[in-house]
Amino acid sequence: MSVIIDLFREGQSLWLDYIGRSLFLDAGLKRLVNAGLRGVTSNPTIFYKAIAGTDDYDDTIRDLLQADHEISAVGLYRWLTIQDTQAAADILRGVYESSGAADGYVSLEVSPHLAQDTEGTVQAARRLWRAVARPNLMVKVPATPEGIPAIERLIAEGINVNATLLFSVSRYQAVAEAYIRGLSLSPEPGRVASVASLFVSRVDSKADAALDEIGTAAALRLKGKIGIANAKAVYDRFKAVFQGEAFAQQQARGARVQRPLWASTATKNPHYSDLLYVEGLIGPNTVNTVPPQTLDIFMQRGEVRATLELDMEIARRDLAELQALGVDLEAIALELEKEGVAAFAESYDRLLEALREKCHAVAQEYAAS
Repeated sequence: MSVIIDLFREGQSLWLDYIGRSLFLDAGLKRLVNAGLRGVTSNPTIFYKAIAGTDDYDDTIRDLLQADHEISAVGLYRWLTIQDTQAAADILRGVYESSGAADGYVSLEVSPHLAQDTEGTVQAARRLWRAVARPNLMVKVPATPEGIPAIERLIAEGINVNATLLFSVSRYQAVAEAYIRGLSLSPEPGRVASVASLFVSRVDSKADAALDEIGTAAALRLKGKIGIANAKAVYDRFKAVFQGEAFAQQQARGARVQRPLWASTATKNPHYSDLLYVEGLIGPNTVNTVPPQTLDIFMQRGEVRATLELDMEIARRDLAELQALGVDLEAIALELEKEGVAAFAESYDRLLEALREKCHAVAQEYAAS
């Protein structure tokens, strides 16, 4: 019995936080789906590592350049990412259908340069939705202040959304409320799905640095605890929002809840358990997306038990003590959001530059032949 299936029995779906041509070349994704994997997420950093860091795409790039000598780096990026997304979506289509459209999704992100552009985000998401042309696509939209109204509009149009780069309870609530407003504007709310992706380990990295700077015993006691405490607070808010009257009206029309998704679940601190953010956040109506290395570890020696709703009072106390120490979690969240957008934009730009270099190399091959 797969440990992933055990996890699903506790109400949590496991998604893979990686996409790359290698997953299709050796049927690796099919094997993982057979073992219980229920979705795939991606981001510009993942695509950068997959496309620029391997030669898996070189033949496809040559074919695209041969078909269109004038194709741009952006055009290549769109072709390659759309092809990978379609391939993954087709492999996961059975999960999508057997789950009644609850799972089986593949996430593809709009350009991170649109994070402060509501209209640009909406237009880009519509283009991706049409180009991928798969019902189990989820368009990733950064949950910036400008992204919130874009999420509402896309949900209203029936476009599945993965609201990403969430770090705080307050921003989570804004996303959940935008989702419900979007449902209220949709003629068929039962045909749209969404997740709200809260980044976990990065919160600990920032909070730990602040706690180290304070240096007291009370501060050091909180190290490695804030990421999970923050996630538990988000889950608390999730239950409150989706047990409320506003969602009940949409649920009566066939709408499904917007599940919290735990992202950034690879442990950054080597002194912490490498499964800290997997084993510590298991609970119903949630998703955990893990990178390949963490997935391998979890499949080898992961332990499954419901942990998300354990020790909720301790989590609330830890967050209250953090505030009493003068560490502003909201300020940390805003800083992480800014850094996250910048990091994805940098990866996106580096990938475009790598594609330009590959184009130049191929052009030189043609010239020499």
